[in-house]
Amino acid sequence: MTEIKYPIKGACQCGKVTYQLLAPPLMIAACHCRQCQKLSTSAFSITAVVNTTDIEFTGEMHEWRRLADNGNTNGAKFCPGCGNRIYHFNPDDPDKIKLKPSTLADTQVIQPSMHIWTSEKQAWFNLPTDLPCYEKQPF
Repeated sequence: MTEIKYPIKGACQCGKVTYQLLAPPLMIAACHCRQCQKLSTSAFSITAVVNTTDIEFTGEMHEWRRLADNGNTNGAKFCPGCGNRIYHFNPDDPDKIKLKPSTLADTQVIQPSMHIWTSEKQAWFNLPTDLPCYEKQPF
């Protein structure tokens, strides 16, 4: 793998929302909860936790919120044009967002450091043995 250089540009599918990730994510998790399976239409969703000061957005985004199993509010920002989810946030933790890193132009940063909500994972998916795995939300 080559060295990752910041900033990294990102965008939704239609390009109406763009951004720059200015620094490495704090962590990257593969989430296996049923909500993330619905979001990704796959076995899990990838989330990169980043400081809000390390990312700059341009373009209009719409917002959707739901109550998470742990009682926190889980907000989402998405492009109103193509519907592409850009990031999640907890309004009670405004210093961090949970970026959907598959929207990055350079996706080599997507290397999970943990797997979460493995209690809801698809039976056919084998968890890695070299990363921490949590049955629920560890943070």
